[in-house]
Amino acid sequence: MTVLIIGAGQAAMQTIQSLRQGGYAGGITLVGDEGFLPYQRPPLSKAYLSGKMERDRLFFKPQSFFDDNNVALHLDARAEEIDVTGGTVICNGLGALAFDTLVLATGSRPRPLPLPNRALSGIFDLRGMGDIDAIQPHFQAGKSLAIIGGGYIGLEAAAVAAQSGLSVNVFEAAPRLLARVAEPEISDFFHRLHSDNGVQFHLESQIAGFTGAQNGGITGIEMASGDIIAADLAIVGIGILPNIELAEAAGLAIDNGILVDECGRTSAENIYAAGDCTQHPNDLLGRRMRLESVPNAIEQGKAVASAILGNPAPYHQVPWFWSDQYDIKLQIAGVPDKIDNKVLRGDGNGHSFAWFYFTGDRLTGVTAVNRPAEFMAGRQLIEKSLRDGLAVSSDNLRDETIKPKQWLT
Repeated sequence: MTVLIIGAGQAAMQTIQSLRQGGYAGGITLVGDEGFLPYQRPPLSKAYLSGKMERDRLFFKPQSFFDDNNVALHLDARAEEIDVTGGTVICNGLGALAFDTLVLATGSRPRPLPLPNRALSGIFDLRGMGDIDAIQPHFQAGKSLAIIGGGYIGLEAAAVAAQSGLSVNVFEAAPRLLARVAEPEISDFFHRLHSDNGVQFHLESQIAGFTGAQNGGITGIEMASGDIIAADLAIVGIGILPNIELAEAAGLAIDNGILVDECGRTSAENIYAAGDCTQHPNDLLGRRMRLESVPNAIEQGKAVASAILGNPAPYHQVPWFWSDQYDIKLQIAGVPDKIDNKVLRGDGNGHSFAWFYFTGDRLTGVTAVNRPAEFMAGRQLIEKSLRDGLAVSSDNLRDETIKPKQWLT
């Protein structure tokens, strides 16, 4: 039996490790479209961009891991077509690769920004190792950086740039930062944090295009008003799109991601999917969702491996995320679709606090700033509240004389 995995990110690596740990002895083939060994992505916009993490530390495993675990590794190769009936995947330069079981871990890609002069040099996406390698030489004190998009990736890059001595302008089309992923109080906190570090924000901004020099390099951001804001380089971070085209062309069910069940099974027999590219059910939250996070990729990889091994362990967990900016560790658990009440623990104007969010009488979310204990306990409380109907006391959450671990007793 041969398992063929398309994609070389977190979900793919977890699937391989879980298969081997579970006793799977068949062949495994991994196809990745980058020329690097599989590597971690979260440090790219943080420690790797700042130069605090060396390249070798990004890789999940050395080449010897793949050799020792009988994993045929094909890098810098792109899957072009799935023959569902014939059980093969056509890859450029490799021909047809046969599979008994196929795992699609195709991930996502940056959302394009089709503006005039987008092809000027000095304008970068921020998604892969190659992007960071191209950006780093330009991160020089005194240069001006424009960041298009006020989400987590853009703000992480802004923090590194500001600490490196660059002049930073962030352009966001929405009325506030993090508008799609955080409550207003969190948006306000990060606005203050970055402003205190010299970052300038342009909210509700309408960008008309980029301006350039005769040598083909960017010189500025042209606003819809006609104003031009100087920039020596720019980073575009306006979200990502799931890589679903391969699955869609093969006739798999698609809806804002590859549709899978709680073990990663797609609509085609013996084809699974995991990670950013999937839309999956979550019985805790009572709805389907597509998540862009390392924890989701890890847990879906485990679930896919369990199904392949014949011991299905469905994935239903409270989603969680994190971001590092300056000296701030932001940790989030839960994705409330409605917030009826919120409770603050600590000083929301300082650098250490936690917000707790309720939907009805259920605790459905926690956002913690430099509060790891509150995050860990809050995450467990959310699961107990959603799964078991545990009543959570707002007063206990607010009262700092009560330690987070006491919430669980």
